Amino acid sequence: MIRQIIHIDEEKCNGCGICAQACHEGAIEMVDGKAKLVRENFCDGLGDCLPACPTGAISFEEREAPEYDEAAVKVNKMMKELTAGGGCPGARAVQLTGAREEDGDPANAKAAGGQAADVQVAGGKAVSRLAQWPCQIKLVPVQAPFFDGAKLLIAADCTAFAYASIHEDFMKGKVTIIGCPKLDDVDYTEKLAAIIRNNDIKSVTIVRMEVPCCGGLQRAAENALKASGKFLPWQVVTISRDGRVLD
Repeated sequence: MIRQIIHIDEEKCNGCGICAQACHEGAIEMVDGKAKLVRENFCDGLGDCLPACPTGAISFEEREAPEYDEAAVKVNKMMKELTAGGGCPGARAVQLTGAREEDGDPANAKAAGGQAADVQVAGGKAVSRLAQWPCQIKLVPVQAPFFDGAKLLIAADCTAFAYASIHEDFMKGKVTIIGCPKLDDVDYTEKLAAIIRNNDIKSVTIVRMEVPCCGGLQRAAENALKASGKFLPWQVVTISRDGRVLD
């Protein structure tokens, strides 16, 4: 769409960073000592950053740009508040090493009766396939380096306890985010849509329990895929209460 959005003249930018602080939406960041409009869909086009710039490097322009995504901005602000200053240190995003390899094949798990055929071990113990922290949907940021080129696994909390080989059969090679719509008492659609829309997600796998309340997680993920405007390969896998892959 054609709309008003800011333009930053890098030659005039002195790298002071005042505009990035003035941008309440988080659209501007400092990159290599210069202010950059890194999230066009976060820019509301109102220009709070203009009067803050001491060198006049910022101006308005009318051009093709993504629609302002108010929902994603709200989620981003919430995450900043959560992790800044006195926020919970455990909610700060960290990319873990050695976890993202080639995907396990759920079909192999089904053929093996729900048991992993080849569990990688280190020091006699199975290796964790968690690729990042945090993993809770409510805590994970809507944009992060670990989402770049990721195959996304959206899993119900209980699946990790019911299905013994979830790390090898589902988490391996993926970025895993988990949640329970019944316990969290929230619709994840908006947050999941922002994650899919704002990152280079390659595919989505939804792993849920057979119980009815897990349908809320599946619906949220499916609605998020539609709302994101992207066409990605996706699948739903259902786990029984006794740890079997049902479909």
